[in-house]
Amino acid sequence: MAEVQVIGQEITGHDEPLEVQPGNPLPFGATAVPEGINFSIYSRHATACTLVLFKKGASRPFAEIPIPANYRIGDVYPVIVRGLDHNEIEYGYRLEGPHDPENGYRFDADMILLDPYAKAIGGREVWGKRMDPHDPFQHRGRVLTGTFDWGDDRPLKTPIEDLVIYEMHVRGFTRHDPSGVQHPGTYDALREKIPYLKELGVNAVELMPVFEFDEFEHARRNPETDELLLNYWGYSPISFFAPKAGYAASGERGGEVNELKALIKALHENGIEVILDVVYNHTAEGNEKGPTISFKGIDNSIYYILTPEGYYYNFSGTGNTFNCNHPRVRQLILDSLRYWVAEYHVDGFRFDLASIMTRDVDGTPLPDPPVLREMTDDPILGHTKLIAEPWDADGLYHLGSFPAYGRWAEWNGQYRDTVRRWLKGDEGQAGALGQALLGSPDLYPRRGPIATINFITAHDGFTLLDLVSYNEKHNEANAEGDNGTGNNNSWNHGVEGPTDDPEINTLRRRQIKNAIATLLVSQGVPMLLMGDEIGRSQHGNNNAYCQDSPVSWMDWSKLEENGDIFRFFRNMIRFRMWHPVLRNGHFLRGEDYNGVGCADITWHGMKVGKPNWAKNSHTLAFMLCGAYAKGGLAQDNDIYVALNTHWKPHTFELPTPPSGGGWHLFANTGDPAHEIHEPGHEPWLENQQKIALEPRSVAILVAK
Repeated sequence: MAEVQVIGQEITGHDEPLEVQPGNPLPFGATAVPEGINFSIYSRHATACTLVLFKKGASRPFAEIPIPANYRIGDVYPVIVRGLDHNEIEYGYRLEGPHDPENGYRFDADMILLDPYAKAIGGREVWGKRMDPHDPFQHRGRVLTGTFDWGDDRPLKTPIEDLVIYEMHVRGFTRHDPSGVQHPGTYDALREKIPYLKELGVNAVELMPVFEFDEFEHARRNPETDELLLNYWGYSPISFFAPKAGYAASGERGGEVNELKALIKALHENGIEVILDVVYNHTAEGNEKGPTISFKGIDNSIYYILTPEGYYYNFSGTGNTFNCNHPRVRQLILDSLRYWVAEYHVDGFRFDLASIMTRDVDGTPLPDPPVLREMTDDPILGHTKLIAEPWDADGLYHLGSFPAYGRWAEWNGQYRDTVRRWLKGDEGQAGALGQALLGSPDLYPRRGPIATINFITAHDGFTLLDLVSYNEKHNEANAEGDNGTGNNNSWNHGVEGPTDDPEINTLRRRQIKNAIATLLVSQGVPMLLMGDEIGRSQHGNNNAYCQDSPVSWMDWSKLEENGDIFRFFRNMIRFRMWHPVLRNGHFLRGEDYNGVGCADITWHGMKVGKPNWAKNSHTLAFMLCGAYAKGGLAQDNDIYVALNTHWKPHTFELPTPPSGGGWHLFANTGDPAHEIHEPGHEPWLENQQKIALEPRSVAILVAK
């Protein structure tokens, strides 16, 4: 038996003495074994390792166990400790080794470090509750035991082209008082709101980060309002395995694990996939001035991309860059992704600043990044959605060229910018809009429309209401001198911010509907931003990362106030789901390649067959042949769409529906009496030869 060093007197609370024996190197982390726990941690450059044990919530450890040198297997320190109560302990490590920052080593045996493979973490069980600043070990590993009853649940495997994604923040979705839930701001509260998501019609949620993070990172107060500013978004992970404990309703040990699993299971029962927004490009440890929580003290030169002088490359814009293509870091990332799929049944991942994952260990871009190739070929990840934010903060821009391996989709920033410019009436956008409506074949010629995640708004930037209400950003509440991008392609329609002018408000609402109509008739995968469907505003703040306040929260009182916007969103989503011709997995070609009597898509303008692609064009129309739904594998109605972003009314000649029948009016944003109808209940269009569109409006017809 190895010697156990006892710290203080808390060891007397144990019914059994601690027994130590050689452990198993795999799996990494803390794993329950018969009558004990197997602890295993990797460090190539450490010279010694000590396991540190705490009673749950205690400020001082009750035992420190130096792992004998002869227990070490390769670069792994494994040990089994018997006599522990899994539910009552927390743990960390001390790693000894050289402290030589210039050569990348930052070992310090005085620091207690978090296990990178910890599956649950103590210290942040209650959102917004400060930890003891005198506690040198504020994030504690915990040991998971027990099972969750998944029943027959499995990832849904919905074809990606059939998704309508709803990007949302777990806390912000229900934190506001009007949400009416039992535990606002939690996983359980989101589960209460599943009927709302069902009514809206989305079939995938993209959850902003749920990996454990410290909301008090860089916390400060607004000097003018004294408002506490927190790390609200959570794009600063402490762990890649542990769910955010502060999002749990129960506050019980491990409650976040079961509550998140229960949420995912309930979403699946309602046909809604779960995509996690994940951050593997950096950690919360920052640069050389940042804290040491885990990776820095375990093996700094392995986990981070360092300059020759031992400083941190900052390709993430947050202080450090995770060394994603180092073999051992690559293994950690793959282990993490597999864990979320196997243990939490998630359906996919959206990778923040994914271009960082294409960088080699010295920061240079790789044409064939091992970590991305392994994700693509991994057997456990075989049916998950993989979505890249295809750029990083240092100018590495992969839009349209991200290493896809036939699997990856991308957030399409070009789609966003094109549609925004088109809506506000910029010149020279007709051709670009045509490409966007097709699913961006100019960007993805060999990958198809399933490669593009189409969006007009996302968490980073204006909400849809703010996009039509502000010309400039208004980030003063962040107390950073109004920092943030000014490149918004927005238009306030004559007044900056809220107004009582009924004409401006009417036009703004119409533009919101024009935006969502354009998005949902585009080929590709549409993504909506939480709250756009009820007119959520951030008061012009386009970078609300630190706003744990009504600025960021979903204001449920707007559902009644803006019921017309919600109804328009809901019916547009239903229309898309109703019509498979809007959800093709391959590009439309403008050809009748199956010989059905019509091309899959035909382009029009104010005259049939004569689209205006000129620089000064503000009108465009197209018709989809229903016989080419899903490339001809499904049958659908013909659909005609006319878009007028001009400040003048225009009349569009109508083509003859190739499948026969006549045109019925689904939506006309410029006609309050026929703004939108229920799919399947579209009224007959009285004039079958032409349709008049008001300035800045969209019309959608269906033939039957």
